[in-house]
Amino acid sequence: MTGDRDLFQLVDDSRPVRVLYTARGVRNLQLVDEAFVTEKYGIPGRGYADFATLRGDPSDGLPGVAGVGEKTAASLITRFGSLEAILAALDAGQNDGFPAGSRTKLAAARDYLRVAPAVVKVADSAPLPSADLTLPAKPRDPEALVRLADRYGLDSPLNRLLDVLTGR
Repeated sequence: MTGDRDLFQLVDDSRPVRVLYTARGVRNLQLVDEAFVTEKYGIPGRGYADFATLRGDPSDGLPGVAGVGEKTAASLITRFGSLEAILAALDAGQNDGFPAGSRTKLAAARDYLRVAPAVVKVADSAPLPSADLTLPAKPRDPEALVRLADRYGLDSPLNRLLDVLTGR
């Protein structure tokens, strides 16, 4: 659950990894999967990191490639599949497949494009402990829960939680 679009790059339908996006608030969560990313940005579902590198993200201090906005970035990622493939096409002197004027802009930003992915990519190999995600049927320590609710004035939320747990 996040309001940070950078985590869209972790979405993977084959595993399945989804993001609950909170940009419109917790009451209006959006379930982000690869189809959501494709529909919203016009790129393959797992191409978000490369797309963000090209387009830039002012909230993260990423300048992006000067003169490359969302549409051009989407076109490049869709055409070449990845930033790595775009750079390979530039290195090979390929002209085919680059939107008008973008090849020159990308060539001028080559140094940025070689280092920015290290900043943009989210680590996806952190070890996670196994967790039982089964919703409990009752509180583990009801007395401690009541003490916490009393201490912090959380009687109403606690009662709603207990109603859910007991199926009322």
